[in-house]
Amino acid sequence: MEPTQTEMSLTPNGRTHDPGEEALVPEKSLLEEDQNGAQTPRYDDPEGQEDEEFLPNAEGKKPVRFTDFEGKTSFGMSVFNLGNAIMGSGILGLAYAMSNTGIIFFWFLLTSVALLSCYSIHLLVKCAGIVGIRAYEQLGFQAFGTPGKMATGIAIILQNIGSMSSYLYIVKSELPLVIQAFLKAEADSDVWYLNGNYLVILVSATIILPLALMKQLGYLGYTSGFSLSCMVFFLCAVIYKKFQIDCPLKEYSANSTASHLSFNLSSHDHDDSHCSAYMFTMNSQTAYTIPILAFAFVCHPEVLPIYTELQNPSKARMQKVSNISIFVMYIMYFLAALFGYLTFKDKVEAELLHTYSRIDPYDTLILCVRVAVLTAVTLTVPIVLFPVRRAIQQMAFPTKAFNWLRHIAIAIVLLSFINVLVIFAPNILGIFGIIGATSAPCLIFIFPAIFYIRIVPKDKEPMSSTPKILAACFAALGISFMVMSLSFIIIDWTMGDGLAVGGH
Repeated sequence: MEPTQTEMSLTPNGRTHDPGEEALVPEKSLLEEDQNGAQTPRYDDPEGQEDEEFLPNAEGKKPVRFTDFEGKTSFGMSVFNLGNAIMGSGILGLAYAMSNTGIIFFWFLLTSVALLSCYSIHLLVKCAGIVGIRAYEQLGFQAFGTPGKMATGIAIILQNIGSMSSYLYIVKSELPLVIQAFLKAEADSDVWYLNGNYLVILVSATIILPLALMKQLGYLGYTSGFSLSCMVFFLCAVIYKKFQIDCPLKEYSANSTASHLSFNLSSHDHDDSHCSAYMFTMNSQTAYTIPILAFAFVCHPEVLPIYTELQNPSKARMQKVSNISIFVMYIMYFLAALFGYLTFKDKVEAELLHTYSRIDPYDTLILCVRVAVLTAVTLTVPIVLFPVRRAIQQMAFPTKAFNWLRHIAIAIVLLSFINVLVIFAPNILGIFGIIGATSAPCLIFIFPAIFYIRIVPKDKEPMSSTPKILAACFAALGISFMVMSLSFIIIDWTMGDGLAVGGH
């Protein structure tokens, strides 16, 4: 559906501007320029959501809406928030991915995906600069009208609900095991604190919900910093364990003497070929690694909300936030994958911490690492929830002023819905695998590219220009990743292998 003439006329005639610069100009001077007939590159939302400027100044009189927060979040806190949005539980599976590609091929794929993610965010930020608005859904509206807005909002909601469900499922399944290992309790004990259903409700009500009720995303910068520090602790432990665990592996046994005897006998019967690390390798699982890595830097639903609250916002400043966040996560991803792979070689499992448990399930350091990872995953949920609530408000209440009751109600309903899914329908996570394989490529590759092609005026950049050709190729790449991911999921279901293809 093509946007109407009225909607299209709202786009500036090819004149780009820096949103941060506009925000710093007093409202009065902007109005005087309008009265004098000057043409200003301003975007007026047809739904009444945006007025003369996106960020109101202290003297402005326009009503406060849920997108009109004044940018007060510092550069560092914005980096923490975006880094926390990127850093999902997928880091635990990167060592397994490296075992199926080899070190050099994995490095090439990870580097390529990091650069593509930076380019994708560049497209989003540039589109936001042209239309003067920092809402992903409204970029969809500007490009394709109401269908574009609804498609973007639905993709954000489905993608992030799937991510939150997977995070809470990790809490449900892992937290009882960690508590049991610390207490050395019986596995079949029926005490409440070893019941994952009770624990996931407790964590949601006491930790996630209070954080999700914050009015602004920037307030979560401190918890995001703590979450990232937990993952740094995880990384340090992985590097340390590389020099503590010998190869061949010594499997854990309750009878340590029998374990050593069993190991000594088996070590003579088998060669040490599995103790070799490969620079490049190909096997039946290599193809599954590509879509997993393609979605390793999913943070695009959070980019524009973070941009909205950035202090002294500008396109260059937001791009710098994105580049630093992606670079730091890139380093952490590669080091975690490298040292995890060098520790276990081809014996590494799809979930790295489970491989350590094979060596010693009661290792205090690894138990602390599992607690740190659970903490990081838990603190990521509020960050991921914010764009979902924003998308719901953009679609259902686009002209309404901020309301605490609605703000709180949406958070409670969302968390309750996700808890119900995780507790009563854990198999639904397979459905979210398909949703993620569909929505993630749209949000990362396809939408930024096609929005850029539609929003940037043709008189400024014709379709034959290099930037738009690159954007078109980027969209085609996203479609190929989507087809590849869906194909692998269908093959898994058909073959019954249960391999995970996802990224976050």
